[in-house]
Amino acid sequence: MATERVTTRSDGATTERVVERDGGGTTYVDRGGGSGLVSVIVGLAVLALVAIIAFFLLNQNRNDAIRTNAVTSAASTVADSAANAAQDVGNAATTAANNTAGAVDPK
Repeated sequence: MATERVTTRSDGATTERVVERDGGGTTYVDRGGGSGLVSVIVGLAVLALVAIIAFFLLNQNRNDAIRTNAVTSAASTVADSAANAAQDVGNAATTAANNTAGAVDPK
């Protein structure tokens, strides 16, 4: 009759069970999974990474909006300045025309 010897070891994270049978010379090794602590830690690390990436993407989007508003404001200021300059040139031309029309011809 064959003799069977079972040895079980546990290091806290994994369990290993070794079954040795005499006569056949066959050894079976069954390595059990961990307690799930590693999976929880990996899950938390992935969640933290996603949160960090989302923060940077939202921050970049906000910075782009601020930059766009600044450029729009600057362009509006330039357009207003150009309109005011055109108005001033028109007023000067009208004043010059009025002054020339009232001038006396020396002939």
